[in-house]
Amino acid sequence: MTTLSPTPAIRTVQADLDRPDHQAAVLAMVDAYSRDPMGDGAPLSSAARERLIPGLRTHPTTLVFLAYDGDHPVGVAVCFLGFSTFAARPLVNLHDVSILPTHRGRGAGRALLAAVEAKARELGCCKLTLEVLDQNHRALRTYTAAGFQRYALQPSAGEAIFLTKPLQ
Repeated sequence: MTTLSPTPAIRTVQADLDRPDHQAAVLAMVDAYSRDPMGDGAPLSSAARERLIPGLRTHPTTLVFLAYDGDHPVGVAVCFLGFSTFAARPLVNLHDVSILPTHRGRGAGRALLAAVEAKARELGCCKLTLEVLDQNHRALRTYTAAGFQRYALQPSAGEAIFLTKPLQ
């Protein structure tokens, strides 16, 4: 597994969701991701904007990391602890990872992944997981360079497929 090192120009922090400045940064970064063509292609709804921070604050396994260029937030990684039954150890799922378009290719993604990996190692996690759109070539290159690979328990069984069932 490849271990990442952060880029010096970008600073990462684990968000403290009790801090108004971190709340505002998380909301802004998730909204920017939602607007992106690789996100939802539209801004967060007013209902989602209203529920996001309270929901993240009360969810028991939330881990959020922010990337800053100076004092300006430029990226976010919203993660949740899970559990691997086969390894009988915790894992970290990177649920949302997004970098502002102005900062893509400048090390913010690598820095966020390094921060998440360091926290996962600190927590004794067995792995990091994420999902990515197959046409998001830039993100795929970043994840592959960081050591992520397609998931298969046994090669003869094939690779995992991510499915979803909306309950709205």
